Amino acid sequence: MTTREVEHEITVSATAKEVYRLLAEVENWPRLFPPNVYVEYLEREGDQERIRIWATANGEAKNWTSRRHLDPEGLRIAFRQEVSSPPIAEMSGTWIIEPLGAGETRLRLLHSYRAIDDDPDSLAWIDEAVCSNSRAELPSLKAGLEEAARTAELTLSFTDSVRVEGSAKDLYDFVNEADRWVERLPHVGSVKLTEDTPGLQVLRMDTVAKDGSTHTTESVRVCFPQRLIAYKQTTLPALMALHTGTWQFEEGDDGVVTASSQHTVVVNAENITGILGPDADVEQARKFLRDALGTNSRATLEHAKRYAEARR
Repeated sequence: MTTREVEHEITVSATAKEVYRLLAEVENWPRLFPPNVYVEYLEREGDQERIRIWATANGEAKNWTSRRHLDPEGLRIAFRQEVSSPPIAEMSGTWIIEPLGAGETRLRLLHSYRAIDDDPDSLAWIDEAVCSNSRAELPSLKAGLEEAARTAELTLSFTDSVRVEGSAKDLYDFVNEADRWVERLPHVGSVKLTEDTPGLQVLRMDTVAKDGSTHTTESVRVCFPQRLIAYKQTTLPALMALHTGTWQFEEGDDGVVTASSQHTVVVNAENITGILGPDADVEQARKFLRDALGTNSRATLEHAKRYAEARR
């Protein structure tokens, strides 16, 4: 039985407490680590947690359940995959945060893992996935900490909602069946939807803007029937450095469903003037993205509302 143990590390210009806090708050991971799409808490009690993570690995969407032991005093977070995705048989590891003084921290990421049936090809696949994800995660975390103040200015989150006298199932189906958006949504030019694993989708789409220009995006989507679709764009328009979001469907006590579209965006500051003009600033970029994304989301919600209410 072959167990591989690997370590990656990076030096961060931030305090050890800041680094620990960011790692402990897993709801932030999709904003900071390129492979992560969505994370939810399953159990939380004291310093023990169960979480479920959806991420891409070598271009494929995977999900797994992990147990974590938080040690804020020792600045360590140990993790173990409870249910791993094939070809992984077992995986565990530790985040180790070491203060270096003068606002610098060494961040070490340890992994230990095995492949199903000890298959050498599978082990090689896991080697590549762990190394590529770690190489992506650590610089992202470093940047997220070191540019925290700047990132706060560049980050915006917002939600648009509609109340619908229809079923959550029909609303969910409308958003879930994105392969039909070309016929259902006027701002969608073309769509390619793949779902090799039920509930894990890759959506590639051409969106037509008001001026007639077309923008291509690709997203990984995690789908929870009748309740929630969470996504992260992996191919982004030039004005965005990050885009995550959710479609959520909640039935109220009065039987009316609230359908919501939530976005979290980080502006790509380097591209503002090239796209919006030489005098454009961050505030204008924020407004532009709020208007553009909100317009498309509200249009989708209104079409979903009409679809659901027509099926009552």
